[in-house]
Amino acid sequence: MSDNLVAAIENDDLTRIVLIRQFKKGESLVIDEPASPHTPVAPSDLCLVKLIVGPGNPGPEGAPSTSPGIGIEVWLPSREAWNGRIHNIGGLGGFDGGQHSSPHAVGWPYAALTAGSEGSLSASTDSGHTLTNGAWAMNPDGTPARQLWEDYAHRAMHVMAEKTKQLAQVYYGKPAHHAYYEGVSTGGRHGYRLAQEYPGDYDGIIASLPALNWAQWVTADVYRSLAVERELGGHYLTKAQMDLVSNAAIASCDTVGGQHMGYVTDNAACIYDPTKDKAVLRVEDGGTNAGPDALSLAQARVVNQMWYGITSDGSAPDPARDNGVGTELSGPHKWYGLMRGTSLYQAYFANIGYGSSNAHEGYVADQVALDLGDPRLANPTFHNASANGEAGWTKLTYEELARAFDRGTELDETFGRLASDDPDLSAFKARGGKFLSWHGWNDEAIPVQGTIRYYDRVLETMGGPEQVHDFFRLYLLPGVGHMSPNGTSNPEAHPPLVAPGQFFALMVDWVENGKSPDDIIIETPADSPIRRSAPIAPYPRQVRYAGGNPNEAASYEVQ
Repeated sequence: MSDNLVAAIENDDLTRIVLIRQFKKGESLVIDEPASPHTPVAPSDLCLVKLIVGPGNPGPEGAPSTSPGIGIEVWLPSREAWNGRIHNIGGLGGFDGGQHSSPHAVGWPYAALTAGSEGSLSASTDSGHTLTNGAWAMNPDGTPARQLWEDYAHRAMHVMAEKTKQLAQVYYGKPAHHAYYEGVSTGGRHGYRLAQEYPGDYDGIIASLPALNWAQWVTADVYRSLAVERELGGHYLTKAQMDLVSNAAIASCDTVGGQHMGYVTDNAACIYDPTKDKAVLRVEDGGTNAGPDALSLAQARVVNQMWYGITSDGSAPDPARDNGVGTELSGPHKWYGLMRGTSLYQAYFANIGYGSSNAHEGYVADQVALDLGDPRLANPTFHNASANGEAGWTKLTYEELARAFDRGTELDETFGRLASDDPDLSAFKARGGKFLSWHGWNDEAIPVQGTIRYYDRVLETMGGPEQVHDFFRLYLLPGVGHMSPNGTSNPEAHPPLVAPGQFFALMVDWVENGKSPDDIIIETPADSPIRRSAPIAPYPRQVRYAGGNPNEAASYEVQ
């Protein structure tokens, strides 16, 4: 059968198999490296096929942009266990990258666990490179690595769909009866792009927390740190200060039915302004807080900048006039900020996917370097033959960062149309495809307004909710963060969550049984100290408190 697999997959000059290996149930999911106590094990018998699809990007050995091609790992359940489905998994986040093309290591375990637990054929991909920062995207001479941008932006996901279908046919002797894709963050953006550009690849797509308009929101993430550099001399707020001001915002906006929920349920109505809150301002600035965590007036103004989002002049209006929650962008306002109450500490320092939203760490400053074609603007982890990163972004003015934002938009074609924001999904709808998506209001990395903005454009392009809801539904979750169950600064928030596998079960029911999801009940996990349930409804429908216990779904109505 191995010979048949090789013949079926290596059917062009661009594809080669680098490994075929069997894993028995309970065997550690490693190849040529030692297992640790945390190494996942195969839930059932599986066959792993690792392959590379070129052309890749030739270059000097060891250069970040040198790549043999797209690495893909395909995990096949036994013939007896296969349920007839393909359930492919999107990128882990950020710039992706991984060890999928290596014959010596497992790239990510998620596809293996999906295949082993569900019985679906499952696959994942490194999107064409092994690095998790942005240095892969620049050739040694400083020019954009255009083939790698194409692979990362969309081609890797399409090739993965093609190869998994070919493998299903030859390994099981029959095609999959349905194919599904599921991804979050960068994997969420990939799901949107699949529906836009490759409508025939999947019957159902679940794409959440999507990193749409990549160059825009990543460049805009740098603004939060640049405001600290420009206004506070690079002296960052402490975690205690960030939590103080964020929790004050929550306390001013989280009341439902006379009860503090611990997270904001109506962000549009929240106009909390720390520059006017004496309880968080230090005494020297007219406040009443004499504690060590009190904010200066300058720090409070920077927090308002973070909540409003990137502007070309560093301005942030009075929240009573414009709190930044709406999707309309005008004047100097370039992109969106964070919701009030979102954990600023997580946005600064905690790893989100493969990076951090603090521009001193992770990958966000890399995008500024790629926007402007100057590696010196990135952090020192960015290496290139023409120059290495020098954290040059810290010296930019607001106007210069805004220019990087605009240049990233102008280079979208060079970046493989990375924005992935085409609102015309008519081809996906016409072939019967179904699409589910959700986004947390307290996403610490990707402002939810970008997703709402895209969906509004789909509604406008395709004739409104009646024409869109029959194939594409978006749900918005209060309090929920970016791949974190609680995106707020309040550890006691405990918002209701989408349960593991809940959306996939809804998708299968929609595609295979014709039962469309409508209002969905989400709950806190079983081990949560606070038991809550709530409905979520397809946007633009809204959930409103009607009366009763605000911790119970029955107390809400959908309008």
